[in-house]
Amino acid sequence: MSSPDAAKPTARAAAKAARREQLLAVAKTLYARHGFHGVRLDDLGKGAGISAPAVYRHFSSKEAVLEELLVGISAYLQSGGEEIVSAAWDTASGISPAEAARTLRRLIDFHVDFAMGEPELIRIQDRDLEALPDESRRTVRRLQRAYVSRWAEVVEAAHPTWTLETATVRVHAAFGMMNSTPHQARRSSAEVVGVELRAAAAAALGLDST
Repeated sequence: MSSPDAAKPTARAAAKAARREQLLAVAKTLYARHGFHGVRLDDLGKGAGISAPAVYRHFSSKEAVLEELLVGISAYLQSGGEEIVSAAWDTASGISPAEAARTLRRLIDFHVDFAMGEPELIRIQDRDLEALPDESRRTVRRLQRAYVSRWAEVVEAAHPTWTLETATVRVHAAFGMMNSTPHQARRSSAEVVGVELRAAAAAALGLDST
């Protein structure tokens, strides 16, 4: 049985991790509302109930917070998409058109769930990507290209008569609709938005309405 003293570092680490997540949540709200350049480090600290100097215990700068948000969500989407595709794609025989169509519906559900749950991150990505340091911006772009490419491969497999270029254009069109959530959610119920985004993305990718 561990002593109370042995548990202290773990509790301290958990508290630090919780504070870090709180700062990210505050930053997500403030960056989406005011823009990256309209938010100071003091604002992040105030939102989390700590002083600006205390923020430095968790992040070196407000740019570092932006990196965590945008690189983190890009990595989440890329790895989540890859997991969905890999589960259906046989390394030896590939994937049938029917299974590719089913996989596309799973990918659509995955991305719409993200878009409905994280409209603030979409807004930040659209407006403040260029505020990232060069290396982090390249990382985001690389992850996004990998995500799009994996979708396009599945679209091409679902439609053997389509070229990869056609499939890629269709994927970008679907993303444009699904990522419209920050604008649509203000005027429509979440249920309607979710249903219609799924239907619009499916139509863009050439899936039937059943």
